[in-house]
Amino acid sequence: MRPHEHRPEGEHEVKGLAFRDVGESEQEAPPPPAAGSQRRRVTWQKVTFLPAVLAVVLLLTWGWFQQTDLDSISRNALANGNVWLRLRQHIQLTVISTFFVLIIAIPLGILLTRGKLRRAAPAAMALANVGQATPAIGLLALLVIWLGIGEKAALIGIIVYAVLPVLSNTIAGLKANDPTLLEAARGIGMSPLGVLGKVELPLAVPLILAGVRTALVLNVGTATLATFGGGGGLGDLITTGMTNQRMPVLMLGSILTIVLALLVDWLASLAELFLRPRGLEAGS
Repeated sequence: MRPHEHRPEGEHEVKGLAFRDVGESEQEAPPPPAAGSQRRRVTWQKVTFLPAVLAVVLLLTWGWFQQTDLDSISRNALANGNVWLRLRQHIQLTVISTFFVLIIAIPLGILLTRGKLRRAAPAAMALANVGQATPAIGLLALLVIWLGIGEKAALIGIIVYAVLPVLSNTIAGLKANDPTLLEAARGIGMSPLGVLGKVELPLAVPLILAGVRTALVLNVGTATLATFGGGGGLGDLITTGMTNQRMPVLMLGSILTIVLALLVDWLASLAELFLRPRGLEAGS
């Protein structure tokens, strides 16, 4: 080999032949993944598919009603904006109950993972389990006896029934955090509140959001029982259709409830994607 000739590191010449030492060759860095191969947080299919299906279902239902001969009882049940009134009441019950579930279950879940209050976590979970294990109609009946007929009894019943998934997921998400990460945060001088707000809660967000999503769908379904306590909602249409044996009224109330539940679940799934910390996304 001529003195001025440069060979790659690890390569030698023996009797005019070039050899490379085993294990000393440089490994080529894998090519960076193409931008198109990375999974997007929200795809157009996820945004448009379910709403399109629900819109088709509503259009088919409207077309069916146009072809159906309604008797006086059915017309009275659906007249004077009663359908929109019941739908608005149902959405109101769902939104208000979910709000109270969040401000009760998430702070309580945080408190039950702090210091000495951890010992009370099993008792709190057992109490929440009792609330959900109790039949919803029986719980509502007890609340009506205690509080009287009205929206207040219905709201309390819905809240009690939906606290468990949010509370259990909040506790599970905070307990699942890696202790080494928490120690590292404390080691750089972060306060307990700072560790909670900047490390623990962001890591627990996926589980907490999953619990909120479950609670939302539960609230939509449980709100149909508010009619038995005088709370209104789409349950009024369903019970009217059943008691009077009017299939169009029963079908409309049932379809609107199903569509609302699926729509709420779809919105919650989008919220999960947007609120989930980007660093926790697999495959991104």
